[in-house]
Amino acid sequence: MRRKAVFLDRDGVLNRAIVRNGKPYPPSSLEELEMLPGIRDACAELRDAGFLLIMVTNQPDVSRGLQRQEVVDAINRSVSDLLRLDDIKVCYHDDDDGCQCRKPGPGLLLEAARDWSIDLERSFMVGDRWKDIEAGRQAGCQTVLVQSYYAEKSPETVDREVVSLTAAVEWILHQVPSLEGEQDDECC
Repeated sequence: MRRKAVFLDRDGVLNRAIVRNGKPYPPSSLEELEMLPGIRDACAELRDAGFLLIMVTNQPDVSRGLQRQEVVDAINRSVSDLLRLDDIKVCYHDDDDGCQCRKPGPGLLLEAARDWSIDLERSFMVGDRWKDIEAGRQAGCQTVLVQSYYAEKSPETVDREVVSLTAAVEWILHQVPSLEGEQDDECC
């Protein structure tokens, strides 16, 4: 049986993004890492509902020479340990690298789907930027935008807009009965 997952962007969804001139940036150190309110409970609710929790994050500052990979990895471990995530998928590339893993491409989600036998149609992508939402749509997931009001383009289409991961979880959990019903119909 294929599993369901919630893919979670890191900066701006799980932890506070550092916003400068309307643009989000990741924390530059563990000391700068600030988890958003209610995140632990929100993740626990998803886990209790049977979802895998997989963080998918672009971290191009490594490729740009602005950050060391060890620092990004330490931040990711800290977030994962606190929230008991099932997996972390990271793209360290920059826009010009043309890789398949960098969001808005679906590569990180597709890799996780292979690794964990995930049914993408029964899964969700939660992000705070258009790139997250586009990656989720390309992978075949339902998408949830945590509204951030950054000075950048908005997603063309999104299944749900919310103000926090807590609100996203509430909506996702309301979708579960219809997702389970669809699965039951396919099985029988």
